[in-house]
Parts: sequence; C-alpha cells; structure tokens
Amino acid sequence: MSGLFGGSSASSAATTTTGDTSKDIEVSQNQLPGDSISDMAFCPTADFLAVASWDKKVWIYEVTNAGAQGKWFFEMAGHVLCVAWSRDGTRVAAGDSTGICSMVDLSKAAPGQVAAQQVAGHVDPNNQAANPAIKCVRWFQNGGRDILATGSWDKSVKFWDLTSPQPLGSLDCGERVYTMDVKDDLLVVGTAERHIHIVNLKEPTKIYKTITSPLKWQTRVVSCFTDATGFAVGSIEGRCAIQYVEDKDTSLNFSFKCHRQQDPAARDIAKVYSVNAISFHPIHGTFSTAGSDGTFHFWDKDAKHRLKGYPEVGGSITATCFSRDGNIFAYAISYDWSKGYSHNTPQYPIKLKLHPILGDECKPRPGSKKR
Repeated sequence: MSGLFGGSSASSAATTTTGDTSKDIEVSQNQLPGDSISDMAFCPTADFLAVASWDKKVWIYEVTNAGAQGKWFFEMAGHVLCVAWSRDGTRVAAGDSTGICSMVDLSKAAPGQVAAQQVAGHVDPNNQAANPAIKCVRWFQNGGRDILATGSWDKSVKFWDLTSPQPLGSLDCGERVYTMDVKDDLLVVGTAERHIHIVNLKEPTKIYKTITSPLKWQTRVVSCFTDATGFAVGSIEGRCAIQYVEDKDTSLNFSFKCHRQQDPAARDIAKVYSVNAISFHPIHGTFSTAGSDGTFHFWDKDAKHRLKGYPEVGGSITATCFSRDGNIFAYAISYDWSKGYSHNTPQYPIKLKLHPILGDECKPRPGSKKR
C-alpha cells in the first residue's frame, strides 16, 4: 500500500480526520532545555517524563493535569542523544556524544540536580579523544536481571548489567547504529546503509535475522509493536513501513507515504519530510508518526487507516512518546539538523507539549484486525 492511509493524498484524508491541538499544554519556557530535544521517554510506573537535550542535560518532569513541572536534572559530558527508564521506573540512563552512558537512581533523590554515575561507555581504541557517540539506549530483562543496551556509532550494541565496567557482551552491527527499540524479548536495530537487525533478547549477542529496510532512503527510526510481533520503520523520505518478524507474516508487511506536503504551484510535486519519531500506544497498539514538517498523525496499522492528522505545530517534531496509560502524548518541537548546522539559529523554537488523548483518537477502527 503506497498511498496515504484513508485516501490517496494528504488533503483528501485530512478533510475527515483532522485532529485538534487546542487543548495541548505547553511546558513553560523557563522549564525547557537550552538546546534541541533529541529524545524523551515516559516513566513506566509513574507520571514522570525524561527529556534528553543537546544542552548536555537530561531533564525530568513531573506531569499532572495542569502540565509538567521540572523535578530533577543531571548533566553529562556531551550532547545527550538518548534516554530510557528502567522497568521499575526508578532509574534513568542516557547516552551522549562522547560515548558515555550515565545513570541516576531517583528512588531517594531530592528534587533538583542529581549526580549521575557513569555505567557504560564506547571507546575508540585508536583515538580516545574522539570516542564514538552513544545514539541509543534501552533497558530489558534477562534471567531476572536488568540489562542496559547501548547502541553506538562504533557499529556495535553493547550489553551491561551495571555491576562491572566491562560489558556482558557485544553485538557487531556492521554499520553505525542510528536507532533501536526493545519490546519484551525483541530488539530491533536500524543502522546506516539501511540494515535492520532483529535480535531475540534471550540470546542478545546473536542476530536472529537481518533485512534491508523496505524503504529506499536512510532509516531514521524503528519502533516495536506493543505485542512484539514486528516493528515500524521511518525514513528521511517521508515514508513508513510496517514489518513483521516472522516469515509466516510477511503478507502483512506494507509501507505508506506520510509527512509530505503538496506543492501549491505544481500538483504533481510534493515536498518530502523526514519521519523523526514513531511511538506505539501502550493500550490500543495504534501508533503515531511525527516529522520534520511539524505534524503528527495517529494510525491503525491493522486496518491500514489514518485515525487523525494534526495541524503543523511551528517547527520540526524531534521526539514523541505516550504516557504509561496512553492518556498523554508528549511531543518535542526543536531543530532536527535536517538542513545542517547553519539553519540551527537562536530563533528556532524549542517547545515541549502534552497532548491529552481524548475520545477515540487512538482507538483502532471498529472491527479492525490483521489481514
């Protein structure tokens, strides 16, 4: 399926599925990071939101019906590129541009600045002054233990149990790691050159399967289904793919266009934008896409239908996530580097917004089922 869900063009679909952002709550400017937001994640056990920023800090907010209030923050050596919560919701780990992964334990932390502990790292043995960045970090459990996975531009994913400065093991990914996600025993790693590695976390140092992305251009994001049977892929070409892990389900695989704008001067030309973030709703299994065009959309993959598309928000959306109960959709507006260093001006907006999920916004279509 190559067209947009719900119609052959953005305009035809938007007439009946346009969403409302008028009730979205914006975090106050004096509570925001000082540079672009690269990643964020909701706590799985409480209403806290962790935000990673290029200002070399991780900001952690307490989210209420009234909005979000800064509660903790910690500093890192480099620009923070990724952040993740432990399954019990007490610890936050983050990776930065200097190859360091640091962690804080918030279970007994007083509000304010928290001292971070380095728990993992990727080192260039030939040039330790230029260690490879950690682009992705995720937690999972193996044998009842919490394990931290760090994906780096050194072309590896390393696994850590936080008791030793040495990793438990390493996964050779062949190319720079750009994105990865975990759900239950499924690890999906997207690298440069459009490789996608699928790993069974019962054997984390072995690649179960490698595929080439069904999308023709660079992979930007991968995100696992809530039932761990597959994953979504987003690329810089304004396209998303739905992929199942097992060969028996390949008939369910498809891709579709998104985050494109019709050129008003030429009907046969569309402006194409990067898909920067994909998040799955924890209850309904539907998902969001968000992109450089400054829009986000909710989709039902099983019905191959767009549920809602939302108006442009005033800048690129760089990160998104759903709260643990799926009642809040958080999205970050900031520069996404798609046009290079020179376009990252002080005037570019940095915003953090909370969208309340109302009514059937994220519910699957009635009678929706895999086909």
